[in-house]
This record gives sequence, structure tokens and C-alpha cells, in this order.
Amino acid sequence: MLENLPHKFREYGLDADVRTLLVLRKAMQKGLVKTLGDLYNVLKGIVVKEPSMLGPYTRAYYQYFLNIDIQNGDRLDDAIERSETFQNWLEDVFEKDPKLRELDMEELVNMFLDQVHLTTYDIKEVISGKDIFDKDDPSLSDDDASSDLGPSKNVLDEMADYSDLSLEELLERMEEVLKNQKGKHTGGSHWIGTGGISPYGHGGAAKNGIRVGGTGGGKMARRVIGDRNYYPVDLDSLLNDNNVDAALASLNGIIEDSAHDKLDVENTIKKGLKRGGLFIPELQNIKEEKLQVMLLIDNGGYSMSGYIRIVQELFRKMKTRFAHDLKVFYFHNIIYDEIYTDAKRTKSMSIKRFLKHDPNYKVFIIGDAAMSPYELNKWSIETLQAMDKKFKNLVWLNPEPYRYWASTYSTQVIRKLVDMYQLTPRGIEKAVKDMNRKVI
Repeated sequence: MLENLPHKFREYGLDADVRTLLVLRKAMQKGLVKTLGDLYNVLKGIVVKEPSMLGPYTRAYYQYFLNIDIQNGDRLDDAIERSETFQNWLEDVFEKDPKLRELDMEELVNMFLDQVHLTTYDIKEVISGKDIFDKDDPSLSDDDASSDLGPSKNVLDEMADYSDLSLEELLERMEEVLKNQKGKHTGGSHWIGTGGISPYGHGGAAKNGIRVGGTGGGKMARRVIGDRNYYPVDLDSLLNDNNVDAALASLNGIIEDSAHDKLDVENTIKKGLKRGGLFIPELQNIKEEKLQVMLLIDNGGYSMSGYIRIVQELFRKMKTRFAHDLKVFYFHNIIYDEIYTDAKRTKSMSIKRFLKHDPNYKVFIIGDAAMSPYELNKWSIETLQAMDKKFKNLVWLNPEPYRYWASTYSTQVIRKLVDMYQLTPRGIEKAVKDMNRKVI
């Protein structure tokens, strides 16, 4: 079945051979591959050796296993929409729940992606959501919510499947629960909150439930609701688990259009025949979307430790959603004459080499910009100036609250060298809008 998989990977410039199949077989024998999401993650670990290979790997994977052809310049969403696989999936889900036809295409594609990337790491046991629903008391007082206390789990031991309930039943019940809910809840099976197996909330495991705010856990929501009345998302708060999806939505706007001419074979033949055999090439203008992003993360100090994971999560989602070029680098406090290609900062790349990248990259520097004044010396300042000159779209995202920026000398200096924004969904949105206003 998988004999020609290495050949497919090699078509996309990936290093793969029979050893790839042997390692994959061992992973299967050990029970590590039970879903398509497991397969995607395991093969990625085997084949992808450099961050730049993730885009080609994603294209090869979707082509081979899902028959989804991602062309140069395609967004993953666009390739999915036109694929026969997705159309067949739509027919199936619409047959099971006709109300899903009310969702827009973006929501449907996200549902499809969530199912494709579902892993057994998230889910250990499936229980009946209908049983939970039937036994649950919608009039429960918020003071009696002892079952919904406790920490949210990163690895969910159980999943509740609400497939046997209609969307109308779930929405009606959620409105009843909302009338009695006074605060936020974590875990459990009743309230609108985070974690757990409640059919409404986020960060938990509820197949065919309703995701309200935040990020998915089991990644199987039937409907996504972003209304602040259900679960408020603060666009001005620093990046966190609750608003990372809002930040991702802002980053969608950095895809820029490119255009080129392509030979229109059909038109060339048609008009050539009309001319009695005089074939003159007819060109067709093709508009493409491309995404080229470089991320430089300050991961060396204590002050940044609370933000590194969520920043990586945000851009990991970009990698999953967009089959384009995204590179990640690391530094400590400020950039001198080198950056690092690994999080441990053991593999360096000279700034001279870094500056050879395509000037059309969108570059995000993530750091608090607070450091000792001596670190802003001739070398670091010249490096930032060179980067700003090379990349027309270069911004600094600062996790420190804006009110503290004026009190830090280094922050004031860096702001004059590089456009600086807060590391919040609204700050990212403003950075993206300002990027898109710039011209070459």
C-alpha cells in the first residue's frame, strides 16, 4: 500500500527511501499510528529535518493520502475546497446533519482539517455524549458546579461523542446552561468552559459539540461560536490560550497576491484553428497567493519564558493551515551577528547569510525589548538597521504591556529602529494592516 510513498516524498524534494517505510512500520507496530493525524505527525518526525521542509512535506502528504493537490501559490484551504475528497466529505456530513449547510466554507474546511489532524494522543476513551446529555440537569446552579472544578488536561483520558444529538438540541441546552452560569469553569461535563467533556466550550474533547471561544482540544466541534456573550475573547490581552485563534485570524491577512502569465493552451488552440493554423500563444494572467514568514523568537531570558509556548502554538497553527514558507529562528535579548535555527541555540546562522533571504518575507521579531543598555551597541543597532532596510515588512511584537514601554531605555531605542506592536490579537492585526499598506 505504501510502497511508492518514498517516491512521492522525493518528488517534493524530501529525503525518503525504504528506511522511511521501515521506521513507519515500527511506529505502527508500537500502536503509534491509529488516525490520519497520528500518521501526519509520525511521518513528519521521520521525514522533516529542517523547518523549510514542512511546506513540501504537507503538500506531499495531502497529495498522497488525501488526493488533495496543493499547487504553488495555493492556500491549503483553497486546495481542499476544490478537491474531490473534500466534496465527498461534505456530502457525508450534510447527509448526517443538514443544518451544517448553514456554515460558511471556512468553518467547513476547519471542521475537515480538525478531523484530518485528530490524534490518539488527545483521545483515550470514547463515551456516549447522549448519556451525559440525558443525565445532565440544565437548571443546575453555578454554586453546585463541584463536578467542573479541577485542572484542564493536556492529554484527555476520555472523549464524549455527541453525534447522536442534533445541533438544535445542543444550542437550546447551552442557552439554558448559560442562564445559570456566573463564571469561568475548567473540566467537567456541564458548563461552558475549558477542558473536560462538556459539549460546549473549548480545550476539551467533545466530538460534534460546540466550540465556544479559544482553541480546540479534541478538535471535533460541530459549530464554532465566537460571540462574547458565550465566552469573552479579550483582543487587547497578551497572547494566551483563549485568544490565540483570534491572533491567527489576524495573521491570515498577511497572505499577499502575486501575478504571472501562463500559457492558455485551450485558447491558443481554439484561436489558432480559427486563424487557419496560425497559432499565436495566448497568455492568461494567473493570480496567486503566497505566504512567506520568518519568526525570530527571544527565548533566552526568564521574562520571555511565559510567552514562548503560546507564540510557537500560534505559528504552529499557521504551519498546519498554510502550505507555504515559514522559517523560525531564535536569539537572546538582542540580535548581533548571528541567530540560531534551533530552540536550544546550538546551531547558528550568520546575519550576513540571513540577510540573503527574499526581501518579500514578512518578519516578526518576538521579544520584550528590555535589556541592559550596553547590549544596544554598534553591532546590534547596525544589525536591526540592516534587517529593516532588507525586509520592507519587519515588525517587533512586544509581550510587555504598552504602559511599561516608555520606562525602558532599550525599548525606546528599538522602537525607533523597528515598528513595534503589542503581542496581542489587536496588536498583531494592526501590524498586519500596516504591513499591507507598505509598498516596494
